[in-house]
Amino acid sequence: MQIAFLGLGAIGTPMARHVAAHHALTVWNRTAAKAESFAAAFGATLAASPAAAARGAPVVITCLPTSREVESLLDGPDGLLAGMADGTLLIDCTSGDPASSRRIAARLAERGIAFLDAPVSGGVSGAEAGALTVMCGGDDATFARARPVLEAFGKKIVLVGPIGAGHALKAVNNALLAVHIWSAAEGLAALTKAGVKPSAALEVINASSGRSNTSENLVPQRVVTRAFPRTFKLALLEKDVAIAADFIREQRVPSTVIQQVAELFRLARHELGEDADHVEAAKLIEQWSDVIIAD
Repeated sequence: MQIAFLGLGAIGTPMARHVAAHHALTVWNRTAAKAESFAAAFGATLAASPAAAARGAPVVITCLPTSREVESLLDGPDGLLAGMADGTLLIDCTSGDPASSRRIAARLAERGIAFLDAPVSGGVSGAEAGALTVMCGGDDATFARARPVLEAFGKKIVLVGPIGAGHALKAVNNALLAVHIWSAAEGLAALTKAGVKPSAALEVINASSGRSNTSENLVPQRVVTRAFPRTFKLALLEKDVAIAADFIREQRVPSTVIQQVAELFRLARHELGEDADHVEAAKLIEQWSDVIIAD
């Protein structure tokens, strides 16, 4: 099957590589050099525009930083709508927002184009291994059509609800990640100041009820070691937490913790910069506490 893939970032590149191993692939990226090198390395066809990428492809996959970028690619002579034919399926793997998903889906439906929001979780390592979790929003028929494509890079693929539900769940999932990072940093900063070695604290926490992926992996591998590899930008996590906060507010559900964490990550993004890794948010607590979470 001919598939178009738009967005060759840190997650998108390994996803596209897995798709290329099973399907004929056309790629487009805003930074053309990335698409050129990918096409040369993996035998994909290089497209000069989103329209050119989508032309003749029954399935189009987008994997961009925000829903705003996806919407920006729709219109104009070089936009996706100029290339997608009636009956095309657009799978949006962007960590987007539910309202935008519904808006995009409505526009596509007017052209006879199906839509599935299908954000992913698992990070760069999950994408490299082809073992991402894919949370999908759409109808049963569209999901059934998309699933064989998603299996190229997804290990757990779940239809979670109607259009927009995938993006809502992704935002809430990442909000929980942010809560874990912030609360772990607060607790460990206090323990470190009290003379407890972070490694000893984590050894106990990770054998107890307070453990999480953050305490088991992110904190020991990044905060304690001071490595902070930049695999997922703090700016993108802040965006996701803000989406979750808005979504929960729209559902009229009290969300004191997530609303507060959204504000804290907005501050962390401002203080630490656009290129900081998401776990570097812990540095803000260290600054405020005058302590470094390390042995």
